[in-house]
Amino acid sequence: MAESEKSTVLVTGAGGRTGQIVYKKLKERPNQYVARGLVRTDESKQNIGAADDVFVGDIRHAESIVPAIQGIDALIILTSAVPQIKPGFDPTKGQRPEFYFDDGAYPEQVDWIGQKNQIDAAKAAGVKHIVLVGSMGGTDLNHPLNSLGNGNILVWKRKAEQYLADSGIPYTIIRAGGLQDKDGGLRELLVGKDDELLQTETRTITRSDVAEVCIQALNYEEAKFKAFDLASKPEGAGSATKDLKALFSQITTRF
Repeated sequence: MAESEKSTVLVTGAGGRTGQIVYKKLKERPNQYVARGLVRTDESKQNIGAADDVFVGDIRHAESIVPAIQGIDALIILTSAVPQIKPGFDPTKGQRPEFYFDDGAYPEQVDWIGQKNQIDAAKAAGVKHIVLVGSMGGTDLNHPLNSLGNGNILVWKRKAEQYLADSGIPYTIIRAGGLQDKDGGLRELLVGKDDELLQTETRTITRSDVAEVCIQALNYEEAKFKAFDLASKPEGAGSATKDLKALFSQITTRF
């Protein structure tokens, strides 16, 4: 493939557990993609190999992410606020952990302002496709995730998803189930809408499978202007999903 035919793809949150997998998968396909990563700290950049294609910037400060976004074709957003466990938690005492967010790192700042900044910068740069990874549970204001650290994380994620859907940029919104650190490519993937999968036994998915769906979404028109929930059957139940185009074709929901 000529260099001009390759797609330049930026993954933000590239230092996170799922983001690292997406970045690595892009790097493993140099004939298809020119990979870029965005991380928040120099430490994170060192952790994922310190390559020149990893940019350091803070999504909460719009101007700091512009260099990473200039000249890209597609953006995969994997940034997310991360709740911290309050000190003093002792699991041996049967306590329930209490959570907090660092000052300035609440979901409102990271999952709403930070994602809005990315979408705005991508739109200004003429980016052709944005893949945004969110979470299942957003239809339920009383979802337990919203109470963690009083952050309302799913509320703010959903607000960013709506902003993306209204932006006019071709988008794919993936609302992943509970994330597992297991090998990917071994399970039958399931797509759903409006948190229906949360009422079933199949509510989880491997980070590696989420990463693969993110990248494959860039390749198919069937994935554009779609929003869906994503989970998988347990390994060994059903047959491993190989045809992502067919999977995307099943999805009819725009939001």
